[in-house]
Amino acid sequence: MLKTMQKHGVTLAVFAAVLTGLTALVNALTKTTIEEQAAKQQKALFDQVIPSDFYDNDLQKSCFIVQAPQLGKGEHRLFVARKGDNPVGVVMETTAPDGYSGAIQLLVGSDFSGTILGTRVTEHHETPGLGDKIELRLSNWILHFAGKVIHGENDAAFAVKKDGGEFDQFTGATITPRAVVNAVKRAGLYAQTLPAQLNNLPACEESQ
Repeated sequence: MLKTMQKHGVTLAVFAAVLTGLTALVNALTKTTIEEQAAKQQKALFDQVIPSDFYDNDLQKSCFIVQAPQLGKGEHRLFVARKGDNPVGVVMETTAPDGYSGAIQLLVGSDFSGTILGTRVTEHHETPGLGDKIELRLSNWILHFAGKVIHGENDAAFAVKKDGGEFDQFTGATITPRAVVNAVKRAGLYAQTLPAQLNNLPACEESQ
């Protein structure tokens, strides 16, 4: 009986070792591919919020971590676009905390003088058929930010029409577009403060 139990124990140990080895091998073989696909998806998203001819550096490798209330709670990544040695704009991860169904995650491209280059929603939980029109696959509403200029913090035009601004709200849903417009405005205003901070921002890899 004891020998049988020992035999089964050895068999299970060998099986576990083989399975662990196979799992590690599969992970090693697929890790590079997964990382490459993630990088391609990120680059494709960047291309939607900042023109590729606007900068000539590797935007994905120009990543910094900030804690700025204008972008929402906690840490946010931003990616600085440069032309030659000169910083010309930024792509920012930002949060609209006041969506109808919770926080809305955004990617905002901006130069440093108040012009929004592009905006995309990366995550949300808004009501299907109403608030979800912030998604490009459902509506072109999000495209209207590109080229808009924020004329200071008191720019009344950078708001939804119900609040006296120039951006459409959705029929039956004002809270969602208002949250997005306000978040983009805060991000664009924050971008104007960045040139003076760039030399002191921690790089993404330094914060890990």
